[in-house]
Amino acid sequence: MEHGSILVTGGAGYIGSHVVLQLRARGERVVVLDDLSRGFRRAVLDAPLVVGKVGDRDGVLPLLRRHAIDTVMHFAAYTIVPESVREPLTYYGNNTCSTRTLLECCLEAGVRNFVFSSTAAVYGIPAEGFAAETTATSPINAYGTSKLMSEWMLRDVAASSALRYVALRYFNVAGSDTAGRIGQATPNATLLVKVACEAAVGKRSGVAIYGTDYPTPDGTGVRDYLHVEDLAAAHLDALTYLRSGGSSTTLNVGYGHGYSVREVLAAVERAAGTKLNVREEPRRPGDPPSLVARAERIRSDLGWHPRLDDLDTIVRTSLEWERQLKREPW
Repeated sequence: MEHGSILVTGGAGYIGSHVVLQLRARGERVVVLDDLSRGFRRAVLDAPLVVGKVGDRDGVLPLLRRHAIDTVMHFAAYTIVPESVREPLTYYGNNTCSTRTLLECCLEAGVRNFVFSSTAAVYGIPAEGFAAETTATSPINAYGTSKLMSEWMLRDVAASSALRYVALRYFNVAGSDTAGRIGQATPNATLLVKVACEAAVGKRSGVAIYGTDYPTPDGTGVRDYLHVEDLAAAHLDALTYLRSGGSSTTLNVGYGHGYSVREVLAAVERAAGTKLNVREEPRRPGDPPSLVARAERIRSDLGWHPRLDDLDTIVRTSLEWERQLKREPW
């Protein structure tokens, strides 16, 4: 059976661009839709790029029809948690309302498959420090809530139409393309691995540990860090699953074990061969002591086999990318 083209929204961003890279390597027909407000034209490489907004019905519907899109991979979203707390309506507008418009266009254009970029932020602060797909959702910020609302829309649309979906709830994404072609170029990033690597190459004066008195082995927060290439591969596995007739599902994407903030900083120091300027700050409101994925289902249901489950590899690719960015800023 011949498959149609794939629309990747937000394909000029950090995660979307890595997915586009893998899709193109597999020979898929890909079109990227990105407004470039937070993405980078250079990250798309040789894929066709349409500059536009996901919430623009008059632009999206003709695009789906013109390129015979049968699958949408939806990454376009704002993702900075503190910003979502300050500007909740911005997040509900850009993330949730735009997704509603996109889904409406998908139904009208006959799109069959939808892969959605969701987040572990939908879980809030699980009491046990682990989150399975069956863990109660209880987001504590507008970012997590905006993504959960989009999941609910997908669920209801799939129940009333032929569209099927896979929603992937990511844990802490880090690392860069192992060939050094693309990576995270977001200014003022907040993700720990990137912040620490920026400090290691002199782009920041130092790095902060927020909270050293958590009930964890070394007192700092523990997270499930996931290499972006393994995450991208999960999207291709989701695509294969849907094309094979798989039913709609929501899955965690993580390795199932965590590293503390101190362990991450030590890995950056090993890779960089230098000490970081580390300062200790009080806990930030809403930060869980530990958040690690229960991620057995994605392996059994999609056949996902991560290749880069290694903190030193994650850090090394992140550091190499930061050094490259320092030589050639995007």
